[in-house]
Amino acid sequence: MTVEMLKGKIHRATVTQAELDYVGSITVDESLLKAAGILEYEKVQIVDVNNGNRFETYTISGEAGSGMICLNGAAARCVSVGDKVIIMAYAGYSEQEAKEHKPAVVFVDESNHISRTTNYEKHGLLKDME
Repeated sequence: MTVEMLKGKIHRATVTQAELDYVGSITVDESLLKAAGILEYEKVQIVDVNNGNRFETYTISGEAGSGMICLNGAAARCVSVGDKVIIMAYAGYSEQEAKEHKPAVVFVDESNHISRTTNYEKHGLLKDME
C-alpha cells in the first residue's frame, strides 16, 4: 500500500503572467522548483488564494532567479496576474516512509524570491520548530 503525501510546495507565490495562447502548464522559476523538490514536467496542484480555484497542470522551468510564475493555456483563465497561489506536488510513499516524511515547504517574498525553506508546517504556525 502507498499513501499519497505532500512532497513539496511553494507557498503564496505571486502570479506574474497569464498566457492564454500557449499549450498549457505553469512556468515556475527554476530555483523555486529545486528548493521545493518539484521536477520539470511534474504534475502539480495549483490553489489560487484570491479566488479559491483549484486545478492541476504540470511544471515548466523558468529562468532561475526570475521570480516567474506564469500560468499558460487554459490555466491562465483560472488566475489573475497578482493573485497569490500555492503550488503543491504529491508523491506516493510506503506506510513506513509516510510516517517519517516531511515535505519541502518554500516561502517566497513579494518578488517570488525564496525567503525561507522548511520541512515543517503546522496549523496556524508559519514558523519552524525549535
